Amino acid sequence: MSDIWRFIDTGPCNAAYNMALDETIASLVRKEDMPPVLRLYGWNTPSVSIGCFQKISDVDIIYCTEKNIPIVRRPTGGRAIFHTHEITYSLSVQTKSGLFSKGLLDSYKKISTALGLALSKIGFTPELKVLRETARSSPSDHSSKSPLCFKSISYGEVSVNNIKIIGSAQKRWTDGLLQHGSIPLTFDRDGTRKIFRVRSDNSIMESSKGLNDIFPDLQIGSIKNAIRISFEETFDVKLILTSPSYEESSLAQELEARKYLSDEWNFKR
Repeated sequence: MSDIWRFIDTGPCNAAYNMALDETIASLVRKEDMPPVLRLYGWNTPSVSIGCFQKISDVDIIYCTEKNIPIVRRPTGGRAIFHTHEITYSLSVQTKSGLFSKGLLDSYKKISTALGLALSKIGFTPELKVLRETARSSPSDHSSKSPLCFKSISYGEVSVNNIKIIGSAQKRWTDGLLQHGSIPLTFDRDGTRKIFRVRSDNSIMESSKGLNDIFPDLQIGSIKNAIRISFEETFDVKLILTSPSYEESSLAQELEARKYLSDEWNFKR
């Protein structure tokens, strides 16, 4: 019999609440208060998220303030993302034993396999990067120094025709993990250039694409359904559609106010 996981689709929420709810769910999963959770969501206004260890100076704060673009620091690592028209996923699971107990790279690859399967179901031919970069094989364009998540393809990440389609980052504890991922439907090049001070002639920026930039008629419901089915098939589980519980919502609101709306957290580096 397949294991039971929860599937939550909250739709668009504000930046701080999105991060707070993900962290809240992950903490409850780690305590074994609930089964693993796959959550899909969006952003109710264009927003910037930066990695947990990233410098806030990578972002043009003045521009974001003028344009009312929220900036939030993720609990996960990775690099900055300008969230606009996209599907974001988060996966919260235990790591003490079972599927995700073999370390970051192994779990990263497994999750990316499910995401790649989802892309194949909606007409793409995805590629999964399975080799790690070394000091000798650094990209000649120095993309490793860029603050942008979508400017380089890391181990285990999914691309199409050498274009990064999904950007993911992970936070691990001894007893669980939280992985975030951004799946752009369209790519806001102009906003990204201004927020991250990217040169207008940057070739990687010009090649960045979202799913609807490649397949304009692709519907968001079809993408979400493909993701859900692919996670079920990859991990031999049954995803049960639920909503955040009263406890989850209350704890997330407290965490949002205490942490993800605070300059102490968001501007700490």
